[in-house]
Amino acid sequence: MEKIALVVGASGITGSNLAEKLISQGWMTYGLARNPKTEIQGLLPITADLLSLEILNEALIDIAPTHVFITSWMRNETEAENIRVNSLMVRNLLNALSSKKSVQHVALVTGLKHYLGPFEAYAKAGTLPVTPVREEHPRLAIENFYYAQEDEVYAAAERDGFTWSIHRPHTVIGKAVGNMMNMGTTLAVYATICKESGRPFRFPGSAAQWNGLSDVTDARILAEHLIWASTSDIAANQAFNITNGELFRWNWLWFKLADWFHIEALGFDGSIHSLEAELANDAPLWKEIANKYHLQEFDLNRLASAWHTDLDLGRPIEVMTDMSKSRKLGFTLYQDTRESFFDLFEKLRAEKLIP
Repeated sequence: MEKIALVVGASGITGSNLAEKLISQGWMTYGLARNPKTEIQGLLPITADLLSLEILNEALIDIAPTHVFITSWMRNETEAENIRVNSLMVRNLLNALSSKKSVQHVALVTGLKHYLGPFEAYAKAGTLPVTPVREEHPRLAIENFYYAQEDEVYAAAERDGFTWSIHRPHTVIGKAVGNMMNMGTTLAVYATICKESGRPFRFPGSAAQWNGLSDVTDARILAEHLIWASTSDIAANQAFNITNGELFRWNWLWFKLADWFHIEALGFDGSIHSLEAELANDAPLWKEIANKYHLQEFDLNRLASAWHTDLDLGRPIEVMTDMSKSRKLGFTLYQDTRESFFDLFEKLRAEKLIP
């Protein structure tokens, strides 16, 4: 039977990389987004608002996917609103597909906030997990929209009879413009600004992050993991962590990133220095840089998501992920983290997003 993929959030880091990988493997691939990408060769774009069941029903009327990959979410002011909005998005999507009886598997991408709690929570006493985080860890006794999204998938799977998988990456490294959580591109933009202005490339985060162990998730390995779990009987109806499979310390990697840009790096100096504050007045400078080097994107805010990088690098604990479960079940791919960043930087340069 032909595999027909519906990638929800196809304009983001995870969704766009997944769509490219599916297409390269011969899948018929639809990409659903409010503003779907059209530059991915072979992707069949669908424009729809996940908050409107009526719009979804109309947009999907002639589409019967076998595999659904949910990589999208919407940030709101409160966690209660995150729960309401993001669970509604999943519920509407799966309700719109229910009558088709075509769906064999639904994969949901969440993240390590499953263990850490919402953005604000892991800075508070009593919410910090034992690391490395493992899939067996129980849910936290606090509000979390990831749990609400999962519950929508579980309920629909019981109703419609499809299998499911939950994927929990750490910080995802890959290319996307206009993405709300984009550490790799944020650091590339910051390094470019430092190079042009003569400012030092200063680590913005905490002592725990500077000295502790960490990991990240290359968007390409996440795509491979999503396809593996959605097509492997042994992986059905399970939640999985997914990272590069390599541990590192920022007090090593920070200088490697600086070397790539040929700039001066400063490490942790005893204080957290907000990157959001550092870049707050740099929008005009970025426009000058974009003009000077004939770049494709003049809007700093469409490239850099400093608020998210601050939250990641400002954590009061080291955060790393146990990958044993996937390894035992046969997913053994590995990604060098330096190459994750360097490959991204090369791609950003080739596509004229950084000089």
